[in-house]
Amino acid sequence: MATKVSPKGMTRRQLLARATVAGASFVVGSGFVAARNAAWATELTAISPTAFATLVQMARDIYPHDKIEDQYYVIAVKGYDTAETAPEIAMGVSALDAAARGKGFASYLYTSWEDDRVRILRGMEESPFFQKVRGGLVTGLYNQKAIWPVFGYEGESYSKGGYINRGFDDIDWL
Repeated sequence: MATKVSPKGMTRRQLLARATVAGASFVVGSGFVAARNAAWATELTAISPTAFATLVQMARDIYPHDKIEDQYYVIAVKGYDTAETAPEIAMGVSALDAAARGKGFASYLYTSWEDDRVRILRGMEESPFFQKVRGGLVTGLYNQKAIWPVFGYEGESYSKGGYINRGFDDIDWL
């Protein structure tokens, strides 16, 4: 029997039920990963779909931006889907999952609360795996022109005459 949402909003039970469904929303198949809500999908060549979905979640937890869709995180971590990086990624995801199991979760990907995932990541932040993924995300995520407007960045200014005549002194919050 379906429960109705009250005019005041969802009940706590409805919120938890929907969050559980959302957390388990990845469809993982052979060589192909897609979100159940079809927000993103990608074809893989070297790493496992589960490892890739874990990388996407890890990317979102390292650099969380609610206004940026998952597809941009997918683009940012797609570069790790190579034969050269696959063994290192597999080992790193295994270590991440082991750390999650040590905290009582099935895996990192199925750790439903962001705070719990961040605690797991903090325990691994000195590892070469974490540093490699975090470092790659700086350029992989923030060099995507499609998300620049979210941050208010208009791009380079040289071709438009530079910043002196285009926004250098338009700070209105001082």
